[in-house]
Formats: sequence, structure tokens, C-alpha cells
Amino acid sequence: MLTEAITLEVESDAARVFNQADRTDREKLQALFESSLRRYATSDVGELKRTMDEIRQNATARGLTPEILETILKTD
Repeated sequence: MLTEAITLEVESDAARVFNQADRTDREKLQALFESSLRRYATSDVGELKRTMDEIRQNATARGLTPEILETILKTD
């Protein structure tokens, strides 16, 4: 599969988490993002927003914070 680099602007904390993650975790995050883009391309924007809101709410309800995510991504 051909790949192409893209540039995204994200909050500094998110960029730091991604840049400090090991290769395996970065690849997982990239796959998750690619999946989200594919869903976006095949569905309406409202559905994507609802899905992303649901994921965020579920993660928050389970106690996942940006700090915890950072710790998880730093763990080898």
C-alpha cells in the first residue's frame, strides 16, 4: 500500500505524546487515524462527530485522561 505524509495541527500535549511514543504505538495511532478518515469519507460528518464524541465519553467515563494516555504510550 502506498503511503503519503500529511501535516496536522494538534495541541502541544498531543504532539508530544505522539512524538514520544515508540514505533509500535505510533503505528497503532496512525492506523486508528486512517480508520477514522476512511469512516469520514464514507459517512456523513454528523455520524463521525457522534462516533468521536461517544469514544471520548466512554474513555472519560472509564477514567482515561490525557495524562493517563501519555503514561500508557510511554510504557514499553
